Amino acid sequence: MVVIPPGQVTLSDRRTRRTWTVELAPYSISAFSVTQALYTQVVGEFPSAVRGGRLPVEGVSWWGAVRFCNELSCREGLAPAYVIRAGDGHVEWDESAEGYRLPTEAEWEHACRAGSVGPRYGPLDEIAWYRGNSAERPHEVGGKAPNEWGLHDMLGNVWDWCWDTYDAEVYGSYKVLRGGGWFDEHWSCRASVRRRGHPDFQVDDVGFRLARTAVPR
Repeated sequence: MVVIPPGQVTLSDRRTRRTWTVELAPYSISAFSVTQALYTQVVGEFPSAVRGGRLPVEGVSWWGAVRFCNELSCREGLAPAYVIRAGDGHVEWDESAEGYRLPTEAEWEHACRAGSVGPRYGPLDEIAWYRGNSAERPHEVGGKAPNEWGLHDMLGNVWDWCWDTYDAEVYGSYKVLRGGGWFDEHWSCRASVRRRGHPDFQVDDVGFRLARTAVPR
């Protein structure tokens, strides 16, 4: 986990042409996407289409990612970040909890940019696996150059689930995906690109990475 400094990030949506600014306190985010080795160690399942311990786990739904976060938190003696209501499975985020969780999309973009202001934090072929160089398959995490804050694969390889609902009025419960994946063209691998997915959605270019709310020492 890498501690991310506080800051301000302006998000944008091309469909609605809306922009909004979010102020962020310090938080932590994982340097790599969750790997198959870690996921299998915690959950005991192999959801991915292509297997390999250092490959990013994919084929995991938003629900699956939330449950993984709680399970890993419990294993490490941390207060789970999510309260999953019995019956309908509604999820609430306990923002005071110190356990693992999904990043918000504002946290994700702030971490991805790492102080940069352009569409990417470096030349695409140096930092990301995308359709132009991936041979149309996922690759082991950390194989490309990190950004200035030491985070790998923020763009390319697999999309990251975020906590946020994309647009409840139009798309209901669909959640935000960020970062682009190994099968995407270059224009999808940009810090500002937003994609949506149903929380049950499972596909071989969508994974996730972990975040934690900073705990005062």
